[in-house]
Amino acid sequence: MALKDLIPIGMSLPHRSPEPIDMATVRTVAERAEALGFSDLWVTENTLDHAFSFDPAVILTYAAAITQRIRLGVSVMVLPVHNPSHAAHQIASLDYVSQGRAILGLGIGREHHYAEFQVPMEHRLTRLREGIDIVRALWTQPKVDYHGTIYRLEAAGMVLKPVQKPHPPIWLGGEHPNAVRRAAALGDGWMGSGGSSIASFKQGVQTLRAELEKQGRDPATFPTSKRVFLSVDERADRAQAEVRHWFGSVYRNAARADGSGVHGTPAQVREQLEALVAAGANHLLVNPVTRYAEQVEALAEVVGFA
Repeated sequence: MALKDLIPIGMSLPHRSPEPIDMATVRTVAERAEALGFSDLWVTENTLDHAFSFDPAVILTYAAAITQRIRLGVSVMVLPVHNPSHAAHQIASLDYVSQGRAILGLGIGREHHYAEFQVPMEHRLTRLREGIDIVRALWTQPKVDYHGTIYRLEAAGMVLKPVQKPHPPIWLGGEHPNAVRRAAALGDGWMGSGGSSIASFKQGVQTLRAELEKQGRDPATFPTSKRVFLSVDERADRAQAEVRHWFGSVYRNAARADGSGVHGTPAQVREQLEALVAAGANHLLVNPVTRYAEQVEALAEVVGFA
């Protein structure tokens, strides 16, 4: 059975790269991903970065304007360094202009995110939890009164509401067991990061399922995803070199390519993606690291769209 018949497959919109990304390529990938049958388009948030990187709200709004059906997600936005009211308005606007296609992925980020934006790391989990409360409240209530430890709102309203009801799904990221448990408790889905190892993802799925059962939630219907940095080519050595170059340039650790990335011939890549499904993924985000327009076509064949 083809992978596309087992689970939804998302496609990364070209957005972060060691080299500048041409807008014609972004358009081609968005349009072809939708036409071929990929379920969603995804980007990350990397504002102050050593790699070329688009703002997620801007590039997803561009994608919304040139597509009709494919869903649009960011994974992850580091919510504790944002004002949650601003984040709520951004994603509600994206959901509105796309006619109900937005997905919001959230995480707590790393130490450098807090230093870059002069936000204290202390109480970052409180910021995340209260921020999620405020985002959901502003999406669903006409007026919001909120009195938290960090944030306070008094009769705050946001007239523009998301199209999706009750609201766009909120997926949480992170690979630490506590982050995975938070996803089960607070989120509408979980996405393992592209930089995490495949072995770590397998462990995360076990933690997630156990926590979902504790929460009385059904693991079978809870979106469980993994971003996969990859390259596919008939020459396996070329695909490996491309993934190693990307990890070396963006993560500054080329050796992670073999533990966290996927590369090889079409058959080899299919086998590695099938292993992630066997490990518990019910959604995959394939993230080509180069040759984006070519890779979207090649991956469509790998997963069975073409």
